[in-house]
Amino acid sequence: MRLATARVGDLVVGAVLAEDGLHPLPDGLTVDDLVRAGLPAALEIGTRALAGVALPLAGATLLPPLHPSSVRDFVTFESHVEGVRRSVDDAVGVPDAWYDAPTFYFTNPHAIVGPGAPVRRPWGCRALDFELEVACVAGAEGASWTEAEAGDAIFGYLVLNDWSARDLQKREMRVGLGPAKGKDFCTSIGPWLVTADELADRVDDDGFLDLDCRVTVNGVEVGRDRLAHMGWSFPTMLAYASRDSLVVPGDVLASGTTGGGGCLAELWGRAGRQDPPPLQPGDVVSITVERLGTLTNTVVDGTPVPPLTPFRRASRQTAESR
Repeated sequence: MRLATARVGDLVVGAVLAEDGLHPLPDGLTVDDLVRAGLPAALEIGTRALAGVALPLAGATLLPPLHPSSVRDFVTFESHVEGVRRSVDDAVGVPDAWYDAPTFYFTNPHAIVGPGAPVRRPWGCRALDFELEVACVAGAEGASWTEAEAGDAIFGYLVLNDWSARDLQKREMRVGLGPAKGKDFCTSIGPWLVTADELADRVDDDGFLDLDCRVTVNGVEVGRDRLAHMGWSFPTMLAYASRDSLVVPGDVLASGTTGGGGCLAELWGRAGRQDPPPLQPGDVVSITVERLGTLTNTVVDGTPVPPLTPFRRASRQTAESR
């Protein structure tokens, strides 16, 4: 099933998307409610919704399909690492430690936008970038799962764009932490959440999901790759995230950027210059993933931010008194 959240007139509804439009979920349930209920219960509720009257999709505004409990963004494509490190980290090759486990960072679950929403370029940023990704959504709670248990806990998948201010990211990561402000201003997801059963026929013998992925800027294709080129599968990623920790329903775990031009920084690193150029206000970025749909957003200019008090060096007397 394709599950969507939409604004129809003055109402926001959770719905199942079918050929004839949006079928509202019964009893005012939301997509978040279905994710918390787990996939078997969600499919039963969705089937009931499909028996009802559909609302026209043309008169609705699609919103983020769900409100993520958290967002973990992994980096699982080796070719992406090779290209992007040259432009962001001024480094060559792939770190040995990258091969040890599917590395991730947490990004901001409160800065989520949906399809069609404008994306503000951070104030002062001059190297805005998109990132072509696919994410899975957890539909169960657990800790230290096996990969088999993690695979069973996947509720569904959606398209994700991890917007990145590369100039801010490059500066702040020299501190040894991050990314932070280079990433946390916006993540777009959508256009809907596709339940895992819909994609079972595209999972290979090793548990990897194989889908065609591509991205365009202003209608011109910039990148394309196969999702199966990930170095770790979604069950492996989810099992690793749960290790000595806790995963809950609604957690979003992103694949990381594909290779093949899945972001501009990869192309900049390979070319040694910013070609294609960074995103500008007015640019339209569309990510299309087979079976998952197309996620489109338009870049708009940011607004000025208030200044911060600069760093204050501690005096000798203050330091000695501690």
